[in-house]
Amino acid sequence: MAMQPDTHARSRLSGPFPITEQDIGPLNVMFSEAFTDRYRRDGLVGVRVPPLNPVIWRYAIQNAAEGAMLWRDERGGIAAFNLAHHSGHEGWMGPLAVREDWQGLGYGKVIVRAAIDHLKTVGCRVIGLETMPRTMDNIGFYASIGFVPGRLTLTMTLEASPSLRAPTLLSALGAAEHERAIADCAALADRVQPGYDYTRELRLTAALGLGDTILLHEGDRLAGFALCHSTSLVEGRAREELRVLKVVLDDESLLMDMLPLLADYARRSGAIRAAIRVQSEHTRTFRMLVEVGARVRWTDLRMSLSDYEERTPPAGLLVSNWEI
Repeated sequence: MAMQPDTHARSRLSGPFPITEQDIGPLNVMFSEAFTDRYRRDGLVGVRVPPLNPVIWRYAIQNAAEGAMLWRDERGGIAAFNLAHHSGHEGWMGPLAVREDWQGLGYGKVIVRAAIDHLKTVGCRVIGLETMPRTMDNIGFYASIGFVPGRLTLTMTLEASPSLRAPTLLSALGAAEHERAIADCAALADRVQPGYDYTRELRLTAALGLGDTILLHEGDRLAGFALCHSTSLVEGRAREELRVLKVVLDDESLLMDMLPLLADYARRSGAIRAAIRVQSEHTRTFRMLVEVGARVRWTDLRMSLSDYEERTPPAGLLVSNWEI
């Protein structure tokens, strides 16, 4: 798309405005075009990023709440957007984009700084994002705002298969048990990584019918949970992959008990595999995944705002997806 220097010289983007469900259609078009262009500039000319499933946008918008922001041009069209999410003290942003004809004018920094300000306001102690490690200009851009590169996030996939025991699902519980389980999940996350809380994500996943939460017990005690989305990420595409958004365990060794349950739930949900995103610092977790046959499919670079970096849990395991 051609630049419009005369127009831009006389006007500025207005915003931020809250993103609403009425914005999903044009937002989806811009998302597809912006990220397809990003791959093209990285040399991947044949890659086209498809529009996302609208219900995934609903989840992202509701999860971000006041952190779902957009900016409009002089005609009212969406020219930039950013979704800033927080789960207690954990904050991250994405997806975010500036329309091609408004790039190079400083609006990338505007939308990122707006998200940073929001995440600081709601009390986040971790502020980050993920980008492709081969995209040097992205890394340089975020570095200029104060982000520092951290670990790789490895997307690993495990083939769907039945397990010896069926997974205990949050959706199968009665109303009272359901509420106790959500409270137990919040307490477990806070115990493993103080200040983290995935209650909103668990509730939204159930309310929008996106997937379920697997509960792992040792006796009567909740020892772990995994929040999973089985709904297709891409609009109109068959369900292929169960996406594991969060895994929290009070002992890392319990991953070997959780993995068969994830594979089983993937099979039950009609997916052919489960995808788990693991940060490279979790070497023991990585080895356990390789041991059971998981394959590395993709890598992303995790970047955090300086002085707002993640900390490794003192005990247990917490892996959190910074993508929708």
